Amino acid sequence: MDNKYTILKNTFGYDAFREGQEVLVDSTLSGRDVLGIMPTGAGKSICFQVPALLFPGITLVVSPLISLMKDQVAALNQLGVHAAYINSSLTEGQYRKAMEFARRGQYKIIYVAPERLMTEAFQLLVQDVEVSMVAVDEAHCISQWGQDFRPSYLKIVEFIEMLPKRPVIAAYTATATKQVKEDIVCILGLCQPTLVVTGYDRKNLYFAVKKAKDKKGMLLGYLKKNGDKSGIIYCNTRKTVEEVWQCLIEEGYPAARYHAGLSDLERKQSQDDFIYDVRPVMVATNAFGMGIDKSNVRYVIHYNMPKDIESYYQEAGRAGRDGEPAECLLYYAGQDVKVNEFLIGIQSENSELDGEELELIKERDLGRLRKMAFYCFTNECLRDYILRYFGEYGSNYCGNCENCLTEFEDIDVTEEAFHILRLVQACHERYGINAVLDAVHGSDTAKVRQFGLKQNPEYGSLKGWALVRLRQVLNDLLVKGYLLLTNGDYPILKLTRLGRELISYGIGGSPPYGAGRGEVHKIILKLPKEREEAQSPKEEKKKKAQAEIRYPDLFELLRKRRYELAQKDHVPPYIIFSDKTLREMGASLPVTEGEMLAVNGVGKVKYEKYGRDFQEIIQDYARKKGIK
Repeated sequence: MDNKYTILKNTFGYDAFREGQEVLVDSTLSGRDVLGIMPTGAGKSICFQVPALLFPGITLVVSPLISLMKDQVAALNQLGVHAAYINSSLTEGQYRKAMEFARRGQYKIIYVAPERLMTEAFQLLVQDVEVSMVAVDEAHCISQWGQDFRPSYLKIVEFIEMLPKRPVIAAYTATATKQVKEDIVCILGLCQPTLVVTGYDRKNLYFAVKKAKDKKGMLLGYLKKNGDKSGIIYCNTRKTVEEVWQCLIEEGYPAARYHAGLSDLERKQSQDDFIYDVRPVMVATNAFGMGIDKSNVRYVIHYNMPKDIESYYQEAGRAGRDGEPAECLLYYAGQDVKVNEFLIGIQSENSELDGEELELIKERDLGRLRKMAFYCFTNECLRDYILRYFGEYGSNYCGNCENCLTEFEDIDVTEEAFHILRLVQACHERYGINAVLDAVHGSDTAKVRQFGLKQNPEYGSLKGWALVRLRQVLNDLLVKGYLLLTNGDYPILKLTRLGRELISYGIGGSPPYGAGRGEVHKIILKLPKEREEAQSPKEEKKKKAQAEIRYPDLFELLRKRRYELAQKDHVPPYIIFSDKTLREMGASLPVTEGEMLAVNGVGKVKYEKYGRDFQEIIQDYARKKGIK
C-alpha cells in the first residue's frame, strides 16, 4: 500500500523529503490547513502533490498563469500521474472533455485558474465529485500588500464556501512579508494552520549589482563568456525587450523574446523554444516566468531595476532551481527609478478597486521602489539586505555576493553627512535629493535659485567635495536610515530620529560625539578598492567549481541524449532529468537498475521510460575510458 515515502520515491524519484516538506505533508494528510513559505526551487509542489495522490478525492490547485499550469501538468503526466488544467487556453471541446474525465474520476490533480472557479460548468462538477484539498499556489496574489495582487484570487474564498464539504486548504508562496502572511491566513480563512517558513536564502545564487553606462556592452561581454548557458534577461518595458532581443539576434545568440505586445501564438512559441533549449536565452518583461519550472537556468540578468524586492527575488529565483551555482545580476541606472515611478503611476487602471484603494497601493509601491533602489546603493552584503527585508537576520557576510567578495576600504564621511543633514534641517525638510546636493555643493542651478537655497547657512559647505562622492554619502544615509525619502510625484528628503541625533551630537567634538555615552559617533562609507577583473574571488570560485565537475565529457553525452529524448517525446529536457540528476549520474556512474534508482530524481516511472538509455551511455563511456 502506498504511503508518503513510496509516493516520494517511486513517483518523484527522491529518497527523502527536503527541509519543511514532511511537516507540511503530514499536516495536510491529517486534515489540517497549512501555509508554506518556501523560496523558489525549495520544492513547494511536492508538499501538495504527495498528499493529493494519497487523498481519496481530487485536489484542485488554484494557479495564476496558463504557462504555470501547463508546465506542472506536463511534468506530472511524465511521472505517470493523471492531471489536467482548466483555463481559457482550452477549446470548447477540450473543456467539455476535461470536465467529463474529471467527473469520471480520471484525474487526481486539476489545476484551475481562479476566474474559472465560479463558472456554472465548474460549479456543477465540484458538486458531483469529492474535493479533498484546495491548494492555492502563489498565495501572495490574494493580498493587496503582495507584489502581484490579483482581485480574481478573492473568488477562491467564495468558491470554498460553496463546496458541499470544506476541504483541506493549503497555501504556498515564495515571498511574503509579515503583512502578506497575515493577509493570506485571514482572507483564506485558514483554520489554525501549520505555518512553515523554511527561510528565504538560496545559497547557490550569486548576487551582484552592476552600475553600467553601456548596458548592452556589459551584457554582450557577459554572454561572450556564458553564451552556452541558459538564462533570462528581464527588461522593464516592451520597447527595451525588442531592442535587447534584436541586438542579441544580430550578434548571433539564440534568443527568444516575451512580452504582452506579442500574439498568444508568438508568446507560446518563444516560451517553448526557451523551455526546450531551442533558444536558451530569453529576453522578457516580468510577464514571463511565473511557474516556469526550468531547472537549468544558470543566470538571471535584470537589464533594468525592478519595482520592488519581492519581484526581484522571485524573478532572480528562477535561476539555479536544480541547486547548482547560478548568477543573479542587476544592471542599475538612475533612469530605472524614473521608469518604475511612471509604470507605478499608470498601473491604476483596475476597475475592481476604488480611488482610495488605488492611491494606497500606489503609495505602498513607491515606498517599496525606494527600498529596491537602496539595494542598488548598498555596499553591505546583498544577500543579507534581501533577507532582512523579509524579516530574516544573518551575519551580514554570505561569501557569495559581489559585495562580500569585493575588497573595500572604510572612509570616515561623518563631516559630509553632518553638513547634508544640517542643510535638510535648515530648509525645513522641503526639497528632494538633487536640490539638496546642488546646494551643499555650492552649485548655481535653477532649483537652487528657485528655492532660495543660497541663503541656507549650509549652502556651499562641501564645495570642495566631488558631487559623485556626495551622492554616495547621501545614498548611504538613506540606506542606513538617517534620512528617508517620501513617496509621491515629488519625493522629499526627511530627517529620521537617527539623523536628528547625529545633528545634535555636533561636529568636530563641540559638543563631542556621543556626549553622555562615552563614544564617538561616526558615519563610515565602504568604497571598493580597485582590483583586476581576472583576479576577482568570484572568478576564482567559478573556475574551482568547474574544475570539480567529474567526467565533463560524459555529462555532455548525457545532456545530448536527454535533448534527443525530449525532442522525441515533445517535452522540455529538464522534465526528463535535471542537470543536477545528470551530474550525479556522471559522478556515480550507475550501471545497474538499483544504482540508477539511487540517483536523486530517478523514480521507477522515469527509470522505465529513460533510465536504460542513460545506463547504456554510462556503460559504453566507462568501457571506452577503462573505468571499472
